[in-house]
Amino acid sequence: MDTKESSAMDQLSVEELAAKLEPDLLPKHVAIIMDGNGRWAELRSLPRIAGHREGIKSVREMITVCLELGIHALTIYAFSQENWNRPAQEISSLMSLLEYYLSTERTKLIEQGVRFRTIGRLDSLPTSALQWVRAAEQETAHLDRLHLTVALSYSGRAEIVDAVRGLLHDVQDGKLQPDDVDESRIQQYLYTHELPDPDLLIRTSGETRISNFLLWQLAYTELYFTPTLWPDFRRRELLLALLEYQRRERRFGRVLSTISS
Repeated sequence: MDTKESSAMDQLSVEELAAKLEPDLLPKHVAIIMDGNGRWAELRSLPRIAGHREGIKSVREMITVCLELGIHALTIYAFSQENWNRPAQEISSLMSLLEYYLSTERTKLIEQGVRFRTIGRLDSLPTSALQWVRAAEQETAHLDRLHLTVALSYSGRAEIVDAVRGLLHDVQDGKLQPDDVDESRIQQYLYTHELPDPDLLIRTSGETRISNFLLWQLAYTELYFTPTLWPDFRRRELLLALLEYQRRERRFGRVLSTISS
């Protein structure tokens, strides 16, 4: 989107932006790297955890908009394996915030028809947080209006390593032959095997990297980077991202004439 078009979009209301969406061109699966909570708090001379709390409001709004638009899957990067290197007090506060979110939002997720799932090496989570996670997964397992996947203690490289280990175990046990291994087979061993690959990845806060997130799954995903900090990323910002996505030509390695025909 060029500067002139971007300026024109800035003048439109949320309702006018929504009216520009073409339902048939919406992504089926949106992934988000939620970045900028700490910076949002620091700009306001608040503790970093205040930014994470405010960021929960953005999560709620993303869920609501996805449900309204019929987007079937939303995957959010909440806590990476590298995040375990943060100060102990911040990690403790984040785990407490996770428990608070699940204790207060679980009923609403059920009412909305949202299936809650997590991906990552969850055995690293504190026992209490893990219990809340498993309870939410079990209580929403039958729902399918929206698949909300939260990446916790997650690493894209670790996911691939775990997939390879699973494959090797099955080969060793005689359940699988080496010649059976292809891309589709590997996909079955990924944490996200129940989901289609993301159509759109959004990263907030102005960073332009994928930070070890869904390395396998993002092969043909459209990438959208915005300077907006995550706590400020609400309905309007998501609509702008979706409109930009609809402008893209998804070729999957083919030429446009091949797709058109």
